[in-house]
Amino acid sequence: MVSSPALGSKHWLKALYQLDVNKFLVVVVVPVTAAVALRKAVQLSPDELLSRLHGLRQVHVFLGVFLPLALATLYLMCRPRSVYLVDYACCRPKPNCRVSMASFTENLRCMPYLDDGAFRFIIRMLQRSGLGDQTYLHPSLHHIPPRCCLSSSRDEAEQVIFAAMDDLLAKTSVAPGDIDILVTNCSAFNPTPSLADIIVNRYKLRDDVRSVHVSGMGCSAGVIALEVARNLLQAAAQGARALVVSTETTSLINYTGKNRAMLLPAALFRMGAAAVLLSTSRSGSRFRLTHIVRTLTAAEDRAYRCAYQEEDEEGQTGVNLSKDLVAIAGETLKANIVAIGSVVLPPSEKLLFALSLVARKVLGRMIKLYVPDFRTAFEHFCIHAGGRAVVDAVQSSLGLSDENVEPSRMTLHRFGNTSSSSLWYELAYIEAKRRTRKGDRLWMVGFGSGFKCNSAVWECIRSPSDTTGGAPWADSIHQYPVKILKVG
Repeated sequence: MVSSPALGSKHWLKALYQLDVNKFLVVVVVPVTAAVALRKAVQLSPDELLSRLHGLRQVHVFLGVFLPLALATLYLMCRPRSVYLVDYACCRPKPNCRVSMASFTENLRCMPYLDDGAFRFIIRMLQRSGLGDQTYLHPSLHHIPPRCCLSSSRDEAEQVIFAAMDDLLAKTSVAPGDIDILVTNCSAFNPTPSLADIIVNRYKLRDDVRSVHVSGMGCSAGVIALEVARNLLQAAAQGARALVVSTETTSLINYTGKNRAMLLPAALFRMGAAAVLLSTSRSGSRFRLTHIVRTLTAAEDRAYRCAYQEEDEEGQTGVNLSKDLVAIAGETLKANIVAIGSVVLPPSEKLLFALSLVARKVLGRMIKLYVPDFRTAFEHFCIHAGGRAVVDAVQSSLGLSDENVEPSRMTLHRFGNTSSSSLWYELAYIEAKRRTRKGDRLWMVGFGSGFKCNSAVWECIRSPSDTTGGAPWADSIHQYPVKILKVG
């Protein structure tokens, strides 16, 4: 497709504008300063230069040399340590857990608690969901009716966590005894002993390992767990390692009532888990964690109740998803991007946004507020695969291309909504497609109950090898991307 001359000229002008503003110091300030200094130096004779140098007092020399060195040393000592991603692994559940749309639909048809209206509603939601035929559910949900109990939930958690853990330890060659910090997160399933204790027992971690479990934080809990691990690493010895394990248990959030708002999670959520190894040592690491920004809107009742676990009129427990969910997600995202935009966007985008804001205040709502182009700050986007409507809303709000949101759509199609671990499946997709390069910046955006929007920003510091990443996609990456038809 050949672009029009007007469109090409527009892109050229924008590129020139970005170069001038973003490189202002290099293009304007440094040359002008150097020219002025050189001009002053040329005007002075060698004798005048020597006399001025001899005229400096020792205190001036001391302040001019020692003070900057002292301030630089103090900054290096007090600044937070950089945290790096050593590697990560995502679980690909066993083949007996795979559920096609046809088998899922047939099982629903036989469920005794669903009437015709509820059945048609779920089928309609499935058709619009963006899920494919290769997602996974625990075998307890394959029965009619489902056999959901504590033992099945524990079995599901152990299956996905141990699979991801085994893969991660094999990839990194790190011994379990070398792990200093353990952070797990799961919203619905919180057994006693905790998931962190289950991992400690299985892999025989040290008795002084610092373990934390994060619960009830929804699909954005993976980013929260990253922040907890990052903060704990600041207090640990240099080179310490932190393990973050993110998962959700589908067998425990299964709803057996007729409330349509509580039936939707069954159409979206699927099995999955991710294990992530962090360290304060750069050696052997692949990404550097540059920013974490969290936004919480739970003070507003409308946002607080948009994803709410409760009992229906018949006493059946489930998660009630409000009709306002997508709108609230968009509002929370806007608040989050205002915060993260201030630290990641280049000066050219900040200037355009500031000018549009001033013009809007002066001229009123007739001036549309400029939406910053986040593609100038990031090469890759991992948007929580919470559902087709959520991905569509984020794409529209940020003006992203289909290629930018491809990892999210394909993860939703292949694995469904795996909750907090979905961001890592998306990164695995990007790496399976061999798209990451050294210096690339990546933005992870997670949404969760409360309502929350949490962001993590990574910088690739080492180009991936041929065997790096993509493991959960190994059997299917050649089939993607697939075209997902829109259903009205």
